[in-house]
Amino acid sequence: MYDNLDKRLFKAIPIFVDAFGNLVELDWPFVYRGTIRDFYPPVSYLPQSKNNFQVYSDSLNITESERIDSLRLIGKPIKAEELSQLIDVAFLALHGTGGEDGSIQGLLEWLSIPYTGSGILPSAIGMNKGVQKVFQSAAFEVPLFTRIKKGDWLNKTKDFYADVVDNLGFPCVVKPANQGSSIGVTVLKSSDKKAFEEAIDLAFFKVVLTKSVWLNSDKVQQVRQLADIRDGLGMPLQLNGELFFHPDALLEKLELLFETESEVYLEAVLAETEVLVEAFIKGKEFSCIVIEDDNGKPIALPPTEIVKGKELFDYRSKYLPGLSRKITPIELPDAEIEKIRKACEKLYSYFCFDVYARIDGFYDETGKVVLNDPNTTSGMMPSSFFFHQAAEIGLNPSQFLTFIIRNSLRIRAIQGVASYNSNRLLQLLDAQLNEFKTIDDNRTKVAVIMGGYSTERHISVESGRNIYEKLSSSSKYRPIPVFLTGNNAEQQLYVLPINIMLKDNADDIKLKVQHFSRAKTIQHIIEECKSITLKYAPFTPGFEPLKITYTDLPSLCESVFIALHGRPGEDGAVQQQLERLSLPYNGSGIESSKITINKFETNKILRANGILVADGQLITRNDWQKNGDSKRVEIEKLGFPFIAKPSDEGCSSAVLKLKSIEGIEAYADLTFRTNDEKQKDKCELLGINAKDEFPMKDDFLLEKFIDSNGAKHFLEVTGGMLTSYDEKGQLKYQIFEASESLAEGEVLSLAEKFLAGEGQNITPARYSLNQEEATLISAKVKNEFEKVARLLNVQGYCRIDAFVRVFDDLSVEVVIIEINSLPGMTPATCIYHQAAIEGYKPLEFIDKILTFGMERNNRQLQS
Repeated sequence: MYDNLDKRLFKAIPIFVDAFGNLVELDWPFVYRGTIRDFYPPVSYLPQSKNNFQVYSDSLNITESERIDSLRLIGKPIKAEELSQLIDVAFLALHGTGGEDGSIQGLLEWLSIPYTGSGILPSAIGMNKGVQKVFQSAAFEVPLFTRIKKGDWLNKTKDFYADVVDNLGFPCVVKPANQGSSIGVTVLKSSDKKAFEEAIDLAFFKVVLTKSVWLNSDKVQQVRQLADIRDGLGMPLQLNGELFFHPDALLEKLELLFETESEVYLEAVLAETEVLVEAFIKGKEFSCIVIEDDNGKPIALPPTEIVKGKELFDYRSKYLPGLSRKITPIELPDAEIEKIRKACEKLYSYFCFDVYARIDGFYDETGKVVLNDPNTTSGMMPSSFFFHQAAEIGLNPSQFLTFIIRNSLRIRAIQGVASYNSNRLLQLLDAQLNEFKTIDDNRTKVAVIMGGYSTERHISVESGRNIYEKLSSSSKYRPIPVFLTGNNAEQQLYVLPINIMLKDNADDIKLKVQHFSRAKTIQHIIEECKSITLKYAPFTPGFEPLKITYTDLPSLCESVFIALHGRPGEDGAVQQQLERLSLPYNGSGIESSKITINKFETNKILRANGILVADGQLITRNDWQKNGDSKRVEIEKLGFPFIAKPSDEGCSSAVLKLKSIEGIEAYADLTFRTNDEKQKDKCELLGINAKDEFPMKDDFLLEKFIDSNGAKHFLEVTGGMLTSYDEKGQLKYQIFEASESLAEGEVLSLAEKFLAGEGQNITPARYSLNQEEATLISAKVKNEFEKVARLLNVQGYCRIDAFVRVFDDLSVEVVIIEINSLPGMTPATCIYHQAAIEGYKPLEFIDKILTFGMERNNRQLQS
């Protein structure tokens, strides 16, 4: 949201609320960190962890004064009464308790500050699932349910299991009454009293841990899961009545207790007071955003069907792209879609919601619409329903956020909440929106090419969407989304309408552009929302994909942003087409791209020039099939472990640590297979999911595993850079502070690299606790990165991954892993963190990249 607010209309002020209700005007670079724990607690407050636990601020057992001091390291602590001097409107991006339950809404009303979304009462109702059910059951179809109060559960006032067996049956769903994001939710498939009791305990954020489970599972992983609010209890927690703040301390105590105890009880400090048990509904699950027009009429946007990879649409499935499929509109006859929409609109009015809401439900096997979870706010991640459905009526994220703000001001004025301020701001905003309709959009047109046909196509789409969204909120650029698909023999290009661009992933987009059709109900909703789109998106380009060729690009745009990773994109092929058309583009030129895409050839060049790289060899299909036995002997002599990876892909796709010859054989079998189907036994041996992307190739790279080699400090880093021209026309390199990458597994995963909420990146990297030493080491790492970039003639920008060894005498070894000439540009990628340290917001960073491409193009044309 911070980036997508229209910069011609709004100035975004980031206000961070910590777990203790403290408000901080956040220093803007921290907005771009992948997770809260990437910046808070600040590194200087992070407790040591011998088990490498990643902790949140809740794990700090410090005084309130110390907590405020720690907050000063990330911004300026502010008092609630100072808010009105800082902001005109509060855009609420808070979820769960304190954010969508009416609390913050009440505070803002007390302070006479207009805010977005529903008011106090509908927010309170929307948060409490138990109260919702009671109200809904009077006028709507709801699943059978029962409510369990915490006191009744602890005191065993009745046999709740028997009650569920008799009145609800199995399967059933157990959920906390006052949590969002599906936290603490369990689907019970069959009648099992022990599983039922464990599910109720988990929903109350209480766990019974037995000695047998403790001894027979990975202990560190068990504690890591307990400490994670998404899967377990969160920290701090109570163990047999004693309070524990840090996972390491909890691990030690559990080890001690299980010497004598057979089971222990753990409970979160911020526990739940009520649990809801619902009958499981068989049918299609959906989510529907409801908005209201300027006359206050509720309009349900096209409902989205959720096709899950598992029974539960949990936290990760909701917020991490690709873990579930979202089909918009839900696959039903038009009349049934309308039935869902009308039910959602009716419930929206019934609960007196304001501005917008997200209503979840089921279309069951009998054709009934069962609404089971109305929410007064929605996730606003790039993959969320909020933007997904708004795109179906032609609003991009920036335009939809403007609509939400404008409509919130209208509602607050009607409700008498800061009515003078609300009316004044409403008039000002309307005047500016009217002005936009009458002036030409003379922003620089940039084609953003995303997608591709490699295993990196989904990340390429995420990068492309993020670039599109950043540019669309700017006053300088007008982005045009272009999707690339096909194969090496024939690339296909399509200009995308916004709704198709925001489909689930590259495969979904490909299906939509190659077999385009529009449901009648979508056309009906577009017509119903015409007054909205005319106001907020007067230049909406249309709703159908347009097939084009490269030669059409000069008439569509003035510059190109290649948001492709791997082939094609990083291999020079797209660059060759664009140079033929004299179109400027981002990143390195043709020859440099051809080199860096090939990790094996890149390493040969670097090694020949004295740069440290992993020892490795290229395993080809022919050589493996003809000389497999001698290859096996050769590999075993080198000694395990190895890292196996595709030689021309990035993004951690199919990157595995192999510890045996059997693992290498399985990896070779999967790589050299001749069809898409992956051998199940090979996947199991390698510990990968059969659904995971694993490219078919004619070769792969096998590299000796890089270890500390006796260094006192050893870490994995990733560092970005920018190039520009100096006054003599020579390339100048600005090397960013590298980020330290922390992996929970043996290899940094694709999710940890690119998806917000997964993994942890510390920026800048923690080379030493001594600041002078850290600065010295950082300078040596940067110097090595610049050498690599110059050797390979990297231009524009890039990302270099490496291992760093720091020895007792402060000598430094930098072992290069790979060079990415078109690094991932998803919202969570840490190149934005690094650019922020240099003073560039993401849009400014992207502007620098585009500006260099245009300047390089002009120089080439002049020469």
